[in-house]
Amino acid sequence: MSIPARVAIVGGAGKVARRLIPILLHRDHEVIALARREEQLGALSDLGAIARHLDIEAAEEHDFATAFGGCDAVVFAAGGGPDGNASRKRTVDLEGSLKAQAGAKLRGIKRFVQVSAMGVDTDPDPERGDVWTAYVYAKREADVALRHSGLQWTILRPGALTDGPGTGCITIGDKVQPYSIPRVDVAQTIASCISRPRTAGHQWEIVTGPEPIGTILDALTRDAARA
Repeated sequence: MSIPARVAIVGGAGKVARRLIPILLHRDHEVIALARREEQLGALSDLGAIARHLDIEAAEEHDFATAFGGCDAVVFAAGGGPDGNASRKRTVDLEGSLKAQAGAKLRGIKRFVQVSAMGVDTDPDPERGDVWTAYVYAKREADVALRHSGLQWTILRPGALTDGPGTGCITIGDKVQPYSIPRVDVAQTIASCISRPRTAGHQWEIVTGPEPIGTILDALTRDAARA
């Protein structure tokens, strides 16, 4: 598997995506950032991305495939957001991912990196309300679908996201102790997975920790290759 040259980001106007764009550009990838509002497209162009219109909820699979034109990897970094709307967790976090996976297949794109969330394999606490329950199930089902998609997938499940400065260091594993992580370090991890084909086929939880991102990813994939 070669390193992708042009990467599409679904949810390109999101907080993680806006941190990911300059990192990918610095690493000599072209970036196609997808968003639904004109002001978002302008802001993404200002960051150096090629901005394309895509309304995740209104678009169909073929619209995703069209938006992915010329790309050889997809990052799904979209989310319904903290709007209190349970139904959008399904239409964005789940159905958006399913349509992105289908669009990638229609376009012949194999590489797919998905930003999920820590702990979504555990049934949600009903005391946290309907919106949280919908979010957990949407993320869980999207991950299950991706693992069975036939794509060359990587799933990253960060802990609580913060806007603090990045450290460039993480704790990563199948299961890790819950903690927070700056969005910029999530973005750095995504970019590092994109440039490491051997991260395909792995699902990891990630939080702030002591290990440099590139170093620990190299160690994990080297150990997996030996197993």
